[in-house]
Amino acid sequence: MEIVAIDTPSLGDRSYLVHDGEVAFVVDPQRDIDRVLSLLEDRGVRLTHVFETHIHNDYVTGGLALARATGAAYHVNAADEVSFDRAPIEAGELVRVGQAMTVRAVATPGHTFTHLAYVLETPGEVPAVFTGGSLLFGSTGRPDLLGPAHTGELVHAQYASARRLAADLPDETKVFPTHGFGSFCSATQSEADSSTIGTEKCANPALTQSEQEYVDALLAGLDAYPAYYAQMGPANAAGPAAPDLSMPHPADKDELKRRIDAGEWVVDLRTRTAFASGHVAGTLNFGLDGNFATYLGWLIPWGTPVTLLGATSEDVAAAQRELVRIGIDRLEAAATGTPGDWTGTAPEVYPRASFADLALVRHHRPVVTLDVRRDGEWTDGHIDGAVHIPLHGLLDRLGEVPDGEVWVHCQSGYRASIAASLLAAARRDVVLIDDDFDLAGDVLAKVPVSAHGA
Repeated sequence: MEIVAIDTPSLGDRSYLVHDGEVAFVVDPQRDIDRVLSLLEDRGVRLTHVFETHIHNDYVTGGLALARATGAAYHVNAADEVSFDRAPIEAGELVRVGQAMTVRAVATPGHTFTHLAYVLETPGEVPAVFTGGSLLFGSTGRPDLLGPAHTGELVHAQYASARRLAADLPDETKVFPTHGFGSFCSATQSEADSSTIGTEKCANPALTQSEQEYVDALLAGLDAYPAYYAQMGPANAAGPAAPDLSMPHPADKDELKRRIDAGEWVVDLRTRTAFASGHVAGTLNFGLDGNFATYLGWLIPWGTPVTLLGATSEDVAAAQRELVRIGIDRLEAAATGTPGDWTGTAPEVYPRASFADLALVRHHRPVVTLDVRRDGEWTDGHIDGAVHIPLHGLLDRLGEVPDGEVWVHCQSGYRASIAASLLAAARRDVVLIDDDFDLAGDVLAKVPVSAHGA
């Protein structure tokens, strides 16, 4: 038996392909199912079952499309209200996969009300449990994605679910979560790459703390999550089809100008260094070298037309793949090359700087220091006198940025580059601080957490 993790690091998730050399099943597949189909072909195995742990909040599933493409049974909790035919499954139900693999559904509410985990038992093998968004490496899935009215009930259910798995499964059971590798579906993040029930009993707050300690700590640590999550549940309940990954039509300079002038999003995929050195006026910088889809999906007014600019067609294709995973299926156009290929006017530029540069300039003249990190990061420490507007709220709060030259920073530069491009498109005079915030304390007065509390 082989368990193959299919990583989607840009969204912080994993899907799993499990096979015995002849037949296979998949847990929580991502939208771009060609990756799974390729693995099936490489292993020479036949897919017979697809299991969903829950109706996902952070990505569009490929489960239905994969089942239709392969003829596999598509197992979704019988209690979930969906608009497609599925093989309904309930807690306690056993599913035989091939001659030896048995999959047992276990009720694990907490991340959602109808969440299931799947326990795999095979003669001669250590048990495995696919935990989705319930028990994660050193954490649990967050309980607040269905809205504040349900958070209190779900956080207590999450604690009970983790405890149930720990009590019912042997310590050697291998744990295979879907979330927790950077996904905002996880309450906290872990650097671990593998775990067992025994390991989690020693380290996971849900298994080491009292229920009230766990609840209080988890709720206190929750921060904002991407706005596009609101679109994912309805899309998954409707039964998404396979994505179209064919290249969008090429746009020339005139078309790009028309789209920018019309208020559409023309997105430059190049690095923040390249963008600062020269870009088309009015374009926005969401570099492929960071969490591109997460932040674009978070900020964009849903339904806004999108055109992509990339150095190569491969970059455009990679970005398109990222976007279909969060339900942005239709691109208006694309263009490749350099700014000289995209505009008939001189490219626009803005400076990049360090925190040491900021310290020097603040001695000589007034500038606006804009911190676009999230609330929890600001609370942990920030630059004295800085203006705080989290990146995800900047579009709606551009009018709150004081007049003058704006020096914008985040933790490491990626989010600041997005913010800088938004400000530049709004015709503000901007400087991108492309530096590590941990170094700011060496040259600037950072307000410690004790100075303002939580």
